[in-house]
Amino acid sequence: MTAFPLYRKVVRPVLYRLGHGDAEIAHEQTLHGLRRLSRVPGAVSALSRSYGSLPAGLARTVFGVRFPSPVGLAAGMDKNGIALPAWRALGFGFVEVGTVTAQPQPGNPKPRLFRLVQSEAVINRMGFNNLGSAALAERLAAYGDLGYPLGISIGKSKVTPLEDAVEDYVTSLRRLYRYGDYFAVNVSSPNTPGLRSLQDSGHLRELLGALHTEAGSLATGGRGPKPILVKIAPDLTEPAIDELLGVCTDVGVAGIIATNTTIGRSGLAPADERLAGEAGGLSGRPLTETSAKVVAHIHAETQGALPIIGVGGILDPSDAARLLDAGASLVQLYTGLIYRGPGLVRRTNRLLEDR
Repeated sequence: MTAFPLYRKVVRPVLYRLGHGDAEIAHEQTLHGLRRLSRVPGAVSALSRSYGSLPAGLARTVFGVRFPSPVGLAAGMDKNGIALPAWRALGFGFVEVGTVTAQPQPGNPKPRLFRLVQSEAVINRMGFNNLGSAALAERLAAYGDLGYPLGISIGKSKVTPLEDAVEDYVTSLRRLYRYGDYFAVNVSSPNTPGLRSLQDSGHLRELLGALHTEAGSLATGGRGPKPILVKIAPDLTEPAIDELLGVCTDVGVAGIIATNTTIGRSGLAPADERLAGEAGGLSGRPLTETSAKVVAHIHAETQGALPIIGVGGILDPSDAARLLDAGASLVQLYTGLIYRGPGLVRRTNRLLEDR
């Protein structure tokens, strides 16, 4: 299935030429365009009439949160939450902002985002570039009610030593708790040195225990703590995944996000092999099979008791359906938007409605 002709023939070529082909400039221009659009009276409503109508049959409740559609925007697209009013109008049932860190940080040196067009893939080594959790909290306070569930992905500041990682994550949770409907603990990005070591059972148990305790202390109105999820790498072995799941179950984690980007380079088209040596995480079509296998394994290992958000390699509506069939309760898009455009969200919602 191909992208809508207008996007494929008109919009995408323009985006790909921005900044002499620098993918990050196209990303930034898209975000700022959506931000400007959301400030134009009536523009979001008009966009919503074209893309954002969601049948009631798509709604579902997962880890205690009501989602108007199971199709969400993955973390990384709108790290600082600058275009949040526009995403719902494009048909997303929820949005995950971030990954955000306790300290503001510029991320890794540029260039750090690369399109592998023939493979329908992206390599990024952004390095958690964001304005910090305090700035995000200020922006979210100004928005007020967004009208859809908001997930917030939190990670470790690069300047923070691994031995101080727990307090770094807890600081961000504390600042942002009132604004998120769920929180994703990112311990699987390949672009922050040492971060993936936090997936080891000892480190993970300490981190998740502290976050669960903090969430409990921040809960108000007689409600329990808000859901905390863990985002895992697709490069873990099945025994390592099983060990991680054991920790998550023991600590009371509400769900798993599977998966993050991969450090592998299999599945690339020959024309893109010149970029294979670029450091960073690979996303897009080469991850389709892997993410489905990881989701199916987690679902089987937990006997469906632990909700899963499936992400990775969704470029057609059938890819989203496959993840849901494998055991995911929700799915997220990111790289698919680059290659298919916003029509992918609408087509995915329609397919799921027909099912």
